[in-house]
Amino acid sequence: MSRVGIPAATCRIFWAAPVEPATAPHLVRLLDAHERERMQRFRRPVDQARYLAAHALTRIVLGDALGSPADVLTFDRTCRCGRQHGKPVLLQAGAPAFSMTHAGDVVGVALHASPVGLDVEEIRSVELPAMAEHACSPAELAAGAGATVDTFFSVWTRKEAVLKATGDGLSVPMSSVTLGPGRVQEWTGDGNPGAPMWVHETSPAAGYVAAVAGFGTDVPSVLEQDASTFLH
Repeated sequence: MSRVGIPAATCRIFWAAPVEPATAPHLVRLLDAHERERMQRFRRPVDQARYLAAHALTRIVLGDALGSPADVLTFDRTCRCGRQHGKPVLLQAGAPAFSMTHAGDVVGVALHASPVGLDVEEIRSVELPAMAEHACSPAELAAGAGATVDTFFSVWTRKEAVLKATGDGLSVPMSSVTLGPGRVQEWTGDGNPGAPMWVHETSPAAGYVAAVAGFGTDVPSVLEQDASTFLH
C-alpha cells in the first residue's frame, strides 16, 4: 500500500535530513544523469548531501504516489531560456505537482494536486535593513515586518514559496508582493498571476522557518511528515 496519498484538498510535506553520497549509493542510483552531474558540481560535501537528499526524497515520494519505481521517473527542466535548469516538471501522466527545498540540516518536498511552492530557511544573522527592504513591500515595512530576523525570515520564506508556486522564482521582486494572513493580499507589477493564492507557514525544526504556497482562496489541509526513514 502506498505511503503517500494526495487528496485534492490536502498538501503533503515530507521532511528529512541531508545524506552524504558516499554513505548512500542506493540513493545516488535513483538519480538520472542530469541530477548526478549537478550533484557532482558542488564542491562542498554538505551541499552534495543536501542535493542528494532533496532529489532522492522527491523521487521516492512521487514514485510512491504514482506506484512507480523512483528511478524511472522522467522530468522536464526546460527553463524559459530553453536550457535545462528550470523548475522540474514530472512527465508521467496523473502526477501531482511538487516543490523541493533545502537549507542547513533540513530538506523538504511538498506534493499537492495543483502548483505548489515550498521553501525552508535557517534563521540566521543577515544585513537586516537591506534585506528587509529587498523582501518587504512598503506596506509590510511600515508594519514592521522586517524589524527582526524572525519576522524577516517569515516574510522571506512565505514569498519564496509563492514565487516557487508561480514558477517565477526570484526573477520577480519580492517587494511587489504584500502578504496577508494566510494569503497574498496584493501583487503589483510583473509576475501577478491574476488569481488568489494561499500561504501557510510552518517550522520543521528548531531554528528553521518554512512555508508552502499554492493557488486558491483557502489554505488546504497541510500534513507534515518526518520522512527520514524513506532515505535509509
